[in-house]
Amino acid sequence: MWRDESVTYQVARRSLSEIWHLLGNADAVHGLYYFLMHALFAVGGDSLVTLRLPSVLATSVSAFLVAATGNRLVGPRTGLIGGLAFALLPMVQMYAQEGRSYAMVCALIALSTYLLVGAVDNSSRRRWTAYALTVVAAGWLHEFAVLALPAHGLTLYLSRLPRAPMRSWAVAAGLSVVAVAPLALRSTGQSGQVSWIGWPHPGEWLVIAAVTLVGVLCAGYATKPAEPATGTRARAGVLRLVRLALPLLIAPTATLLLASLHDPMYLDRYVLYSQLALALLIGAAVDRLWDAAGRTAQPAVSRSRAVVFGAAAAGVVVALLPVTLQMRTPDSRKDDVTAIAAQVRTMASDDAGVLFMPARRREWALSYPDDFRGLTDLALRRGPRAGNTLEGTEFSADRIRVRLRAFGRIVALTDPPGQPEDAFPEEAVKRDVLRQEFVVCRRVQVKGGQVTLYARPGRC
Repeated sequence: MWRDESVTYQVARRSLSEIWHLLGNADAVHGLYYFLMHALFAVGGDSLVTLRLPSVLATSVSAFLVAATGNRLVGPRTGLIGGLAFALLPMVQMYAQEGRSYAMVCALIALSTYLLVGAVDNSSRRRWTAYALTVVAAGWLHEFAVLALPAHGLTLYLSRLPRAPMRSWAVAAGLSVVAVAPLALRSTGQSGQVSWIGWPHPGEWLVIAAVTLVGVLCAGYATKPAEPATGTRARAGVLRLVRLALPLLIAPTATLLLASLHDPMYLDRYVLYSQLALALLIGAAVDRLWDAAGRTAQPAVSRSRAVVFGAAAAGVVVALLPVTLQMRTPDSRKDDVTAIAAQVRTMASDDAGVLFMPARRREWALSYPDDFRGLTDLALRRGPRAGNTLEGTEFSADRIRVRLRAFGRIVALTDPPGQPEDAFPEEAVKRDVLRQEFVVCRRVQVKGGQVTLYARPGRC
């Protein structure tokens, strides 16, 4: 379990009233998800399997909907390849096993995209209503789901549709935005929660560029005229798929990056559903390659292309196997809350205090309270549940100084070396007292953090 999952785990185990009051102070954007997980925990227990099961099922639904969309637009082979490609994408695999809302949002956007295709083909009030309700559900699971709407709008514009479906989409999209607006307004007032998000680092830019390039190349190859010419109907389907997928691949990410010029807010998981588009484009490109191989090869070779493509697919799976296995280890996450809590249990004694630096790292303790039992939380003034917060509220800087000086041994939980230090007085006083009045007895690096035992000089 890592920190975001830990938040889900501890919030979903609160009462409905406690969750409701929490959302007034923090994490309103995840409110619907917390209520859903609370209900699931009540039925299935609060195990890690229960925590992650919705994401696994949602990813399966997304893969099915990618296949269904590809099949509807082009044909069964494009759909099948696209669905399989979606399940193999590393980013998809990561969030398929995470106890957060992103895989569920992705599934709902996949459904809305499929419904959009159906509504364009056979417009009716019922179809557009279903489309709007799906977008609203996705938006209430995470507000950035509505960034799929500009992509869908661009798809319709590029398709040069008559006014009637354009008008129907505009009404559905407008009502969806209005329905999600209260959540967006509430979460805007809680934007300090994500103040830690910075501008994408070079590695993230490289991934964004690579994914976009792969999508564009697949689109270009899939729409390349064939010799002899592809059937008119099949080619029209490929063009529709590309007009659907390219905007969904590019527009949500680009919109979030542009918004980040004002206030950094880009995280790849916020637009996980862009991977739906990448999978569709891969499906169309590989299907086009299959057709090209059948037209250009000698008859004997052409008959064996299924074997060749099967071997190639197996090669891709084998090549991705190290990534797949790594995704299922704690090293694939930013931290390992389980290992951190276990290290505290090993290092601490009953007469020690515990200090979280910064305060938001208290989330490491909330899912494993038994490992922290007997330790005095030196900075905590009011607990998370009592204060309707995620990590609790802390004493003033002066009060924290007094409480630290009353203890001879302190276990400090901090970020890894090299991370920026919070400049708040409450955080600065923790560092000052430990640096000036204590010595380091032992320090252990754990995935995503450090656990350090401090003591008075001569008391290690």
